[in-house]
Amino acid sequence: MSQKQRVDQQPGFVLHTHPWRETSLIVEVFSRDHGRVAVVAKGARRPMSALRGVIMAFQPLLLDWSGGGEMKTLVRAERCGGQPLLAGRALMCGYYLNELLVRLTAREDPHAALFDAYARAIATLGRGEPQEPVLRRFELALLRELGYGIGLASDSDSGAPLDPRADYVYIIERGPVPLPEDAGDLPATSGQTLLDMERDDFSRPETLVQSKTLLRMLINHYLGGQILQSRRVLKELLEL
Repeated sequence: MSQKQRVDQQPGFVLHTHPWRETSLIVEVFSRDHGRVAVVAKGARRPMSALRGVIMAFQPLLLDWSGGGEMKTLVRAERCGGQPLLAGRALMCGYYLNELLVRLTAREDPHAALFDAYARAIATLGRGEPQEPVLRRFELALLRELGYGIGLASDSDSGAPLDPRADYVYIIERGPVPLPEDAGDLPATSGQTLLDMERDDFSRPETLVQSKTLLRMLINHYLGGQILQSRRVLKELLEL
């Protein structure tokens, strides 16, 4: 039997909610020190509940919960600082980040650096800054923090530093190798793009385009065939 725990004043964000019984919610939260946790917010759907209006996605919260099983009980939640509400395409980008966390992180596996990267991404989206660099930075932080060993600065075969003027192919779970003559449909990524990604620099348009292709390939691999609904909806909205 799991040891019963009480957690107080834990920084966290709501990733997803769904109704439970007549008046309650099951809430997936992403916390700084405990990772992704599922909690029951009892009575949160009642009109006079103290939790109603507080349990919102993309708002920094301080959370108290207790319990010893896989499902905890939410005791209290309060807002922690101001965060503009996301709207439009920024809102869809936020849902995409949340879905990545739900699909790729394990329950109760803490990643403080990933939590900080998520908080920065949500704050940047809230300020209305360009969204593509925000997504690329978070995707890269996610893959690194989950231990997928995303090496970008050197040739995985020879160990030599990348040539910014050369083209490379990124081999999953291995790294970049020089683009072979018979590369076929394999996407080429310039050495400059890989070096830019290593430095977290997405200011070049070519880096933004190539990094999106590369990171999407890696994320699709680690999703193992799971379809991201937020990505599908965003694509449909852009087509409209």
